[in-house]
This record gives sequence, structure tokens and C-alpha cells, in this order.
Amino acid sequence: MERRTEQDQASPEVRKRVQDSFDRQGLMTHLGARLSHIAPGRVQITLPARPELTQQHGYFHAGATSAIADSAGGYAAYTLFPENAEVLTVEYKINLLAPATGDHIEAVGTVLKSGRTLTVCQLEVFGIQSDGTLKLVANGQQTLIRVNRPEV
Repeated sequence: MERRTEQDQASPEVRKRVQDSFDRQGLMTHLGARLSHIAPGRVQITLPARPELTQQHGYFHAGATSAIADSAGGYAAYTLFPENAEVLTVEYKINLLAPATGDHIEAVGTVLKSGRTLTVCQLEVFGIQSDGTLKLVANGQQTLIRVNRPEV
């Protein structure tokens, strides 16, 4: 993972829009995930380890790993969209490279190409140990579509 700087932050308005949308996601709330960084075209989501998130061997379940990766990419795209737009995943593929272990896992979504309709993101998930050691446990790619927010 790259080191972050203070300049590597989305505007307060974009951070609020992303956080408000994230807070409406029932699955992220259920999993206990939280946004850990919001920058233009890049979002990180952290998921602390708990027994409820594991599979039968004690590793983070691939469903939890994939879910935070999908959301990280979606919100990375969303940071670049105009205020009247929303984001939906069209497709994503994820490769599970190693068992996901650690105090927590962190998904990083990074925009590779932002278009008027479709956006492509890179997805990475790292297992993070209590001493700060990182291990790439999953990577993938995602395509998202920008849709207009319904008029209310």
C-alpha cells in the first residue's frame, strides 16, 4: 500500500457524500467495515477480524473479502462522479492469492479509467497483522456504471 499524504484527501464535500452513502449500506454495517481513507479515485475500507467473518479454517471468508473490495472500488469511482450521480457495479473479478489473516483486512479501490458511463477500478485486499505487516491476499478488477440519481 502507498503512503498517504494530507494532499491525498478528497474534498470535505466528497468525503461527506461518500461517508453518507457508505453509512446507508446495510452489509458494510453488518460486517463492521469502516471507511479508512477517501481520496480522489482511491478509497480504503477496513474490516476488523471477528469470528463471525471467518470460514471453517479460521481465515476471513472470501465473501467478506470480496464485499469490501467491491465497495472500495465503487466508492473510489464515486469520488470522481458529479454530485447528481450514483454508482453500481457491473462486474468484478477477484483473485484470492493467500488466506486472509490478520488483525484486520483492508481493501483498496483505485480508479484505473473513469469514463462518462463506465469506470474501471483495480481492487486489492491486504491482511494486516498487529505489528503492521501487510500481505496482499486478493486482487481484482471491476467495472462500474454511473447512473443519474433519481429526482426526489
